[in-house]
This record gives sequence, structure tokens and C-alpha cells, in this order.
Amino acid sequence: MSAVSDPIADLLTRIRNGIRARHQRVDMPSSNLKAEVARVLKEEGYIANFKVADEGKKKILRVFLRYDNGGESAIATLDRVSTPGRRVYVGARDVPSVLGGLGVTILTTPKGVMTGKTARKARLGGEVICSVS
Repeated sequence: MSAVSDPIADLLTRIRNGIRARHQRVDMPSSNLKAEVARVLKEEGYIANFKVADEGKKKILRVFLRYDNGGESAIATLDRVSTPGRRVYVGARDVPSVLGGLGVTILTTPKGVMTGKTARKARLGGEVICSVS
């Protein structure tokens, strides 16, 4: 198996595939950035929970997906914005809003991974990782 060139895109794709297949959870190799993205998704209510588990030498990120009573996922769309081939950076004033504020933009800033709303309040810019709605 080859190394993944874009681990964040891999995280988002595994979550999307898990939602389509109606899985309760998805597992993937863990990293600090993936765990931070999962933390923001949990804080915003898009996933039920996440856990970093040790399996031998490797750490596994286990993301527990969230569905409503009708079986609909909390996540409608999950799009990668900045890619390894085309990085997207924004200033504090230019942080994009998703669906007029109904969705969430996730950014990496000098103060860590946070939502676009939090970054705007803290007057921080950074790299736009993804958008969720």
C-alpha cells in the first residue's frame, strides 16, 4: 500500500464514504492535524465523537458518525478547499462563510485549528482546510 499524498482529503473521503454506507464509525491512521479537524467537527456537532486509539505501534483515529432519528447524517457536504497542489490562504477579513453562516469553514491558523467564525473573532487568517455543511 502506498502512502497517502493528502491525509486530510483521505480523512474527509473516509467520513463521506462512511456516511454513504451508513456506518456508525470510520477508522483511519491518526495524526495531530486529523485529530484537530475531528475535534472541530465534534465541537460543531457534525460527528458524535472521536477517539485516538493505539493499535500496536500505530495510532488509529476512530470517528463516530452522527445521524438524526430519521437516519440522516449531520454532514450534508464535506469539501476539501486547500490541496497540496493548490494551497488556499486567507486573511482574517477574507475568511469565507459556508451557506451564509449555516456551514463551517475549518482553518489552520498560527493559534491552531479552528472554525472560520472563531478565526474571524480572533482576527486570524490561515490556510482553509475544508468546508462542512
